[in-house]
Amino acid sequence: QVQLVESGGGLVQPGGSLRLSCAASGSIANIYTMGWYRQTPGKQRDLVATITRSGSTNYADSVKGRFTISRDNAKNTVYLQLNSLKPEDTAVYYCNADIMNSAYTILYNYWGQGTQVSVSS
Repeated sequence: QVQLVESGGGLVQPGGSLRLSCAASGSIANIYTMGWYRQTPGKQRDLVATITRSGSTNYADSVKGRFTISRDNAKNTVYLQLNSLKPEDTAVYYCNADIMNSAYTILYNYWGQGTQVSVSS
């Protein structure tokens, strides 16, 4: 069983910062692209940022220059540093990862359970 567990969400004032973490656990051989997505009620889940195993990153235009994605391959963990937060960043943030199981038989896309980020004064 593979699972992704997020942490680090919360309530922050506009202009503030948060750091999200997502740790993968279970029978894992390799983790390829990891990423963060976000969703608000009644809307689709949107890409925030992705990072490949080698460290290449991609960001949504709305977060470029404010958010930074990083990963620690030894810890099977991906991070999202959120700076200069705006009220429109309020959403549930989901971790995502492409994971090969330890038997090298299945490559599957996994989602975390989500963590709430609220930006309000």
